[in-house]
Amino acid sequence: MPTPKKGTPRASATRRFPARILSLLRGSRMLGVRAGTDGHRFTGVWVVVVDERVFVRPWNDSPGGWHRSFLRQRTGAILTYGREIPVRARRVRGERLLDAVDVAYAEKYDTKGARKWVRGLSLPRRRKATTELLPR
Repeated sequence: MPTPKKGTPRASATRRFPARILSLLRGSRMLGVRAGTDGHRFTGVWVVVVDERVFVRPWNDSPGGWHRSFLRQRTGAILTYGREIPVRARRVRGERLLDAVDVAYAEKYDTKGARKWVRGLSLPRRRKATTELLPR
C-alpha cells in the first residue's frame, strides 16, 4: 500500500468498523450505547449504517443523557449481540449526510408502529444531534 503524500490525511484518521461488525449493526434493531466513563449504563438506541458509517440519534437530549456525555467526553462503548465494542463519537454535519441518515432510519424501521418515531427522529433538533460512532 503506498504511503500517503505529505499533507493528506492518514487512513487511521478515518478508521471504520470491520465488515463483520457493520453487518451486525445493520441487522440489529436496537443498540446499547454507553457514553464516557462516568458510570453511564447502556441505553438502547436505534442505529443505522450509511455508506459503511454508523449513526445514532437521541430521542431525549437530556443534560445527563448519553448524547450530552458524548459531547463532553468523546469516548464510550456500544453493545450489540452481547459484544461490547469501544467507540468514539463525532458530530455530524452536512445536509446530504443528514438526509441519508433520515432515509436509512425510514428504510430500516419501516413498521407501522415505528413510523411516528422515525418522523420524530427527523425533526430538526434530533437531526442536529446526529452522532457518528467510530471504533477506538
